[in-house]
Amino acid sequence: MAPTCQDKEVTIAPIAPEDLERSLRDLGEATMFPSAAYTDPAVLAFERRHFFAGSWVCVGRNSDLRSPKVTQRGLMIGDIPVILTWNGDDLRAFANTCRHRGHELLPDGETSGGRGIACPYHGWGYALDGSLIATPNMELNGSKADFSLRPLPLAEWQGWVFINATGDAAPFAEHLGAMDEYISPYSPADLVVADRHSYVVNANWKLIVENYHECYHCPSIHPELCEVTPPDSGDNMHGSGAWVGGSMYLRDGMDTMSLDGKSTGHNLPGVDPTLVLYLGLFPNLLISPHPDYVMAHRMLPLDVDRTWVECTWLFPADVEDVSYGVKFWDITNRQDWAACESVQRGVTSPHFVPGPFADSEDAVHQWVRLVGRAYQGQAPHRQQF
Repeated sequence: MAPTCQDKEVTIAPIAPEDLERSLRDLGEATMFPSAAYTDPAVLAFERRHFFAGSWVCVGRNSDLRSPKVTQRGLMIGDIPVILTWNGDDLRAFANTCRHRGHELLPDGETSGGRGIACPYHGWGYALDGSLIATPNMELNGSKADFSLRPLPLAEWQGWVFINATGDAAPFAEHLGAMDEYISPYSPADLVVADRHSYVVNANWKLIVENYHECYHCPSIHPELCEVTPPDSGDNMHGSGAWVGGSMYLRDGMDTMSLDGKSTGHNLPGVDPTLVLYLGLFPNLLISPHPDYVMAHRMLPLDVDRTWVECTWLFPADVEDVSYGVKFWDITNRQDWAACESVQRGVTSPHFVPGPFADSEDAVHQWVRLVGRAYQGQAPHRQQF
């Protein structure tokens, strides 16, 4: 019988409990994480296994992962190798481990268009549904059905694909919770990828998320943003699930987030034309719905102080010129990355002492508390703020 989330053994992150306790206090008394959370390779190793492999990681857009000429793709989710296969509409995930001697079936980042999966070590073969079909020059002591690839939980939501690599997380619907209520009106699944930028940021992945969830810094480093949206506008959102989020309003006369506040697209049907949302789904997806497009950031930690960030702009298929949104957010992204990299250098200093949160950083406090409790072994989707 497969383990369930209730059966999981509680594992605690390698952070001093007294240091972590300060980050879990109520707003007004809490501080940001201690330096170790952003600089210790042992903490990152914990996160890779328990936050990334052990939770629901976004691996990309369905439209990007599928290809007419590709049937399988190797992925590394946290610290666990995974193989993604598809046959028509049948998208599946398996442990990327041959049932013979454990060899990876497909290296991380590589793809294959084969009609089946072939282990490059001893030639064992599998169908795209994971069933064992060939064991060259070897007779099994048992049925081939006993040696199928180990399936892993996979979920598709609004065009994104999520995988739980350990196989024992709570159901995706519980992980997502009430966040779906805020995103669904924008129907990201019906939009197309109009542009995409990739960045490597020399900062811990959590610092990027913390920066995303507050605009206290906006008057200091985002003059373009402050021209189109008041940095102190909007409210935080609350609800079930492993996410944190809030909103900001456009200034009067502004149509969207662009350098001049104008849009060359058109508003998405049924959404508030004055509102921009900023929601982060634990651990690695940030979704920012606008009146006329949806932007998303997907993150993967490369090292304790290096993070790969993919920024994707989703527009209606009939919008030809999307540069107004792309230019605005590329400028803003780079301003944010510079700030995050400076914070990374600061938290590495032996003189760093975790500081308090401003009242306007309450969403950051929620994020830090969510992560901090996950460091203590609590399931993120069960947390209440």
